[in-house]
Order: sequence, then C-alpha cells, then structure tokens
Amino acid sequence: MTSDTTQTDPVAAETEALQELITRARVVLWDFDGPICRLFAGHAAAKVADDLVDWLEGQGLRGLLSEAERRSLDPHIVLRAVDRRHPGSDLVDELEERLTQEELRATSSAMPTPYADPLIRTWTAVGSRLAITTNNSPRVVRTYLAGRGLTACFSPHIYGRTQELSHLKPDPHCLNRALNAMGSAPSAALMIGDTPSDLFAANEAGVPFLGYARNDHKEKLLRDAGATAVVASLEPVLNLLRAQA
Repeated sequence: MTSDTTQTDPVAAETEALQELITRARVVLWDFDGPICRLFAGHAAAKVADDLVDWLEGQGLRGLLSEAERRSLDPHIVLRAVDRRHPGSDLVDELEERLTQEELRATSSAMPTPYADPLIRTWTAVGSRLAITTNNSPRVVRTYLAGRGLTACFSPHIYGRTQELSHLKPDPHCLNRALNAMGSAPSAALMIGDTPSDLFAANEAGVPFLGYARNDHKEKLLRDAGATAVVASLEPVLNLLRAQA
C-alpha cells in the first residue's frame, strides 16, 4: 500500500460516511446558533451572560448562582441555574424575556455560517423537509430567517426555547417535537449541531448526528463527547448533496 493510498483512505471513508448520512436523511433538524449563523458574532454572548448576572445581583439575588455559574459566560447556564432553583417562577419568566430581547438585538449583527444558506435551499429543493431545533427563542429564529429569505424552507417547523426550561438540550424535547410534527422516524432524520448538548439530544432521540465545528476547539469538544461525523465546513455537505441531486 502506497503512502498516497494510506493518506487518502481515511478521507474516502469520511466522505462515504458523510454521503450515507446525507442520502438517508428525509428530515434535517438544524441547531440554529452555530450551523446556521453565529448569532452573537457582533453582540457577545459573554456580555449577555454578565448582564443577566448583574440584573440578578441588582435584585438582591446574587446568592442564586454559584461562583462557577456567575463566571460561565453562557447566558443559558445562568438561565437554567435560576430555573432549577425557582422553576416556573415570574423571576425565570423575566430572565428568559431579557435573554430573548438580547438575542433579538443580536440578529442584526449575526454572521451567516458559510454555505449554510445555499445548503438549506438545496436541501429544500431536493425534497427534504427541514426543521430548527434550538435552545434559542423561536422569535429570534423567525426574525433571522425572515431577514435571509429562508422562512419558507423551515416554516412552520421551528422548535425553540419554551417556558419549560428543563426541556432545553441536551434534553431531546425539541427534537421529539419536530419528529412528531413531521411524522418522521428518528432513523430517517439527521441532526446538525455544533455542541455536545446537540449530540446528546440527538443520541437520546435516536437521530443520526452530524457535527459542525468551525474551529479545532469545537471539534475536540464534539469528538470527546463521542461524535464520529464532524465537518469543519458545510461546503462538502453542499457538494455531496448537489452531486446526488
């Protein structure tokens, strides 16, 4: 076996595995922030998390969060931490609405993920059905999609954050909602996500998973969590889909 063959065999195997995922998918479940866009590209999520923490402290509720939660730089961690301690409360509703408003502000500076728009349109054109399964607010998703002219590719199948915050991924609730609404068996679907929580939700729902990792750190997190199919760009997915169309 030549060195050239040795080098190309893994690439060919990865391409074949990716093609199989794409060919089998009749329904494609997309995470939103990451695979479709970088929602906080111009409106840092860390600043949003800090603002939520500051607001809680302004209400005299600093003790609700652990030191690690206060420093997490992830607004969803802050939101879920408060919900665990006061589930279904007005406080949680207020905090969730504040996060939604920050997400809505972020849509104006969100950066589309390279190749996501044409991939979405191509997948729709070849007859696959698409849904969004996200921890972001569905209001935010609709606002972004409308601005990109993509609403028709997903509507009405947008399943985002609800008042039941225990249903956020890694819980598979939003994936199961999508599958039930679309009448799809899990094995006929494909989940595209960029975090371990997406992978865990897909595994729990029985849905094949394709990881999108825009950098080495994201890929390591996905690989360490058990993802076997990970792409650094959506371009090869688009090329394979166009080749079989």
